[in-house]
Amino acid sequence: MSKSFTARRLTAAAFTVGTLTAVIAVPATAADHHDHRAPRPNVEISDVQYNSPGRDDRSNRSLNKEWVEITNNSRRSINLDGWTLRDEDGHRYTFDDYRLDGRSTVRVHTGRGRDTDTDVYQDRRNYVWDNRSDTATLRNDHGRFIDETSWGRNRHGGRH
Repeated sequence: MSKSFTARRLTAAAFTVGTLTAVIAVPATAADHHDHRAPRPNVEISDVQYNSPGRDDRSNRSLNKEWVEITNNSRRSINLDGWTLRDEDGHRYTFDDYRLDGRSTVRVHTGRGRDTDTDVYQDRRNYVWDNRSDTATLRNDHGRFIDETSWGRNRHGGRH
């Protein structure tokens, strides 16, 4: 065999090995650039007004300035019938015959009022959410944890 023929075979072999290595390495490299952030939950506690503005005089107006917002981040409406919103002291609000549209928010007020698509009322005569520290927990109709948020000294993993 000639030296040039052997050199061509070695070059071709090296090229083939190099190409295979590059093809195999590309998917691994692409996987390294994948976004590892957790997906946003479909339904979440998006905001809390636990300290109603002004004097805490237990008026219905003051009670209704204490609220929790629940947001549906998905495109589809979600049936919240039987879902619960609860504080650390065991005060519980249960959604009754309520459907939250896709990409919508409902505000759960503490006081009395007429339920609408955007506002529902617990019909209470006392405050629910502790101004210093508390945790709001949302569970579905099967009692499964959906989301929670904490404030004050109880802030343990909540987002707000």
